[in-house]
Amino acid sequence: MTLAITGGYVVPVEGDPIDGGTVLISEGRIIAVGPDADVDVPEDAEVVDAAGSWVLPGFVESHGHLGVCEEAEGWAGEDTNEMTDPNGARLRALDAINPADLAFADALSGGVTTVVIKPGSGNPIGGQTVAVKCWGRTVDEMLLREPVSVKSALGENPKRVYGNKDKTPSTRQGVAAIIRDAFTKAQDYKAKREHAAAENKPFDRDPTLEVLVRVLDGELPWCQHTHRADDIATAMRLAEEFGYRLVINHGTEAHLLADLIAERGHPVIIGPLFTSRSKVELRHRSLRNPGILARAGVDLAIMTDHPVVPIHFLVHQATLAVKEGLDSETALKAITSNPARIMGLDDRVGALKPGLDADIVLWSDDPLNVMSRALRVWIGGREVYTYDEHTGEGVTANPYHRDR
Repeated sequence: MTLAITGGYVVPVEGDPIDGGTVLISEGRIIAVGPDADVDVPEDAEVVDAAGSWVLPGFVESHGHLGVCEEAEGWAGEDTNEMTDPNGARLRALDAINPADLAFADALSGGVTTVVIKPGSGNPIGGQTVAVKCWGRTVDEMLLREPVSVKSALGENPKRVYGNKDKTPSTRQGVAAIIRDAFTKAQDYKAKREHAAAENKPFDRDPTLEVLVRVLDGELPWCQHTHRADDIATAMRLAEEFGYRLVINHGTEAHLLADLIAERGHPVIIGPLFTSRSKVELRHRSLRNPGILARAGVDLAIMTDHPVVPIHFLVHQATLAVKEGLDSETALKAITSNPARIMGLDDRVGALKPGLDADIVLWSDDPLNVMSRALRVWIGGREVYTYDEHTGEGVTANPYHRDR
């Protein structure tokens, strides 16, 4: 089926806005974006009149726990942290996601169509992350890419978890040592594996070390949970020592090291920004920080850490960051093309351009206006969410009855 969304204020993100533009879709992909007069719409295409509306790519949440930390489920839906092994590199968020989590419908209502779901921060090495679309019957149907990165944590969380068990790591020294030991073993494992292959000898595989070798080889970035400036410095120290691609996650005090972070080219996925200062690490949490990082030249994305901040408030965090000094163009990129690029998903999502997935949101106005709302949402060219003006409620398509 061919779909044409016409007459809207089209914001490609990576390109100038088009007042009176058309987005043409076929077989789940965008095939053309341009002024209405320049896009040839086939006669048999379904046409959506977007006049008076804003047309944008679906937002990309680069750090959330949808489906692994289910809403309104309590203990039964809590699968975020496997806090029995400090090195959980072999663990996969993919295996714990429940697509029926209420948060996926909330995501659509907030214009979020792609989420990178990560294990929690209870372990020094938490496990593998996964990128999914926000609609489907099974996580396999929703899957965009897996694994996307490996999650690791420094600071208060892992030392608290294992300190309470009277086990290593109970200090920041211990947390860093666990990570360093793991990568040292991975280096040795890689050398032994290569030697066995050269000698054509059998080799016993280790699922944990196999993942860490992929990090060392640059295949998977290292998503480092880290808030405090000293922990961010440790993250950069470890990354330099082992040569892996570091992505700073949270970065509450990253603004204090903004020049160093920019110089070394480490992206920062900042947030959540709507929280109280509930622990020491968060004492410098501020909506001013994204603007400081952006002005220093840091590659920036904004995240909710859902359920810490509800997923549909992703855009509102960007809006209030603009209020506190972040420029609006960067704010929009921080929830679309930037997280897509940082997480290696920009060949599929994050902008409106030919070849990318047709994940498109029709907004009543500029999404950075808090009074604007998502009116219609398409994922892969399929309409999955509609706001009903008469009832004042959003309606999410039932993935179990997709042909009805």
